[in-house]
Amino acid sequence: MLASVRSATLLGVDGQLVGVEVHVSNGLPAYNVVGLPDAAGRESRERVRAALLSSGLPWPLRRITVNLAPGGVRKTGAGLELAVAVGLLLAEAELPEGCLDGVGVLGELGLDGAVRPVPGALALVDALHRSGIEAVVVPHANATEAALVRGVRVWPARSLGELRACLKGEEAWPEPAAGRPDRAADSMLDAEHEPLDLADVRGLGHARLALEVAAAGGHHLLLAGPPGVGKTMLARRLPTILPPLGNDEALEVTRIHSVAGHRPDGALVERPPFRAPHHTASTAALVGGGSGRPHPGEVTLAHRGVLFLDELGEFPPRALDALRQPIEERVVRIARQPHTLTFPAGFLLVACSNPCPCGLGPPACTCSDTQRARYQRRLSAPLLDRFDLRLSVTAPEPADTPGEGSAAVRERVAAAISREQARFDGLPWKRNGHIPAGALDRLVPLGPDTEAAWRDVIARRALTGRGAARVRRVARTLADLDGSATVTAGHVATAADLRDDVP
Repeated sequence: MLASVRSATLLGVDGQLVGVEVHVSNGLPAYNVVGLPDAAGRESRERVRAALLSSGLPWPLRRITVNLAPGGVRKTGAGLELAVAVGLLLAEAELPEGCLDGVGVLGELGLDGAVRPVPGALALVDALHRSGIEAVVVPHANATEAALVRGVRVWPARSLGELRACLKGEEAWPEPAAGRPDRAADSMLDAEHEPLDLADVRGLGHARLALEVAAAGGHHLLLAGPPGVGKTMLARRLPTILPPLGNDEALEVTRIHSVAGHRPDGALVERPPFRAPHHTASTAALVGGGSGRPHPGEVTLAHRGVLFLDELGEFPPRALDALRQPIEERVVRIARQPHTLTFPAGFLLVACSNPCPCGLGPPACTCSDTQRARYQRRLSAPLLDRFDLRLSVTAPEPADTPGEGSAAVRERVAAAISREQARFDGLPWKRNGHIPAGALDRLVPLGPDTEAAWRDVIARRALTGRGAARVRRVARTLADLDGSATVTAGHVATAADLRDDVP
């Protein structure tokens, strides 16, 4: 007997359709899986067998062959096990013929017959739906997440025995569990869920302006200075002045975090993500990859949000240099035979750095010239050149008072972003920080006086072509924050001031 069940596996951050074909024939009892399964797929025999027997269902004492089509695509994880078990039930006439027409099946099996959740359910269900699937059977824990895909019926399953009864019409489908509030992705909270607000920061007016410009234009920001001046405190409040994600953006971010296994509750990510990896993170952890199935790195998990690198000089130079391509192209390409995977990486990079190993900087620095030179070499010139905003931060004065709160700044940022998006309507980029250098003359025109001021800044600071373009982009964002249709010489001067030569 032959049965076929529609399912899907992960390929990068997208779902790949898989046809699970189960053939049961006479012969010595055997179980073989073909079609490039990984180790988890090859181990499925014992889990599927134990789940069927624990559910009071028969295990065929015949020759079983499972084919995972297409045969040239690597299948990863245990999410195809439920489809294999259902295929066996169909082949043995334990389920009515045609009960799974137009239905996809996803899920991992426990030895007791329980249906366990799978990572990336949103991407998998979306891939099935795009192929014409009308309904999908998912683990009960993934039902809330799967329901985010519009236009597909979600049938939750808690156990293999219950699934068989529901498919035969003997029981009603269980109701999906209600999603929990999305606290894990709320960028208005820190790791301990304490409220954050820009009003907590005293003084630092120049740095606060840089933070606002970074949020409004999508400009990468580097803050340098001795410990205790407020760099980290300021950077961690950047997400609080970013507007919420739109529906399409929220679905995209939720899909990425689901693939990475970071959405156990299946709730929609509505706030821009904030990722702050430790400086001991490897290159693969930062940009993605790894052995087996390539996983998204921190740059992808920060997509549509903020990637915060504290103590930038302590990160491995090789890992930092690997960030240069994602910063420019906003994607990560990982080549694995026979596929090249593309992970989105449209993040806003915010980094903090000390001026030297001791962190004190002049005049209290205790480091030798050799130590300072070695420390500064960890940050390559090409990497530093990719920061639109580079600022040296000094300690606030005791008399400094708190500035504006996050709500007021967020309104200005949202208004500036709306102006950008209206200007770039129909273009592939939506933020000033993403404008290609070749399109600056067309999208960021400068009057005679403004262009003269811009060229004067280039000459005085000996800027590279990339640095000159970044000053121009920042000036456009400053104009958007002011509600100005044109870029003035004052905007260019302020943009140049926000690009200090930090140590």
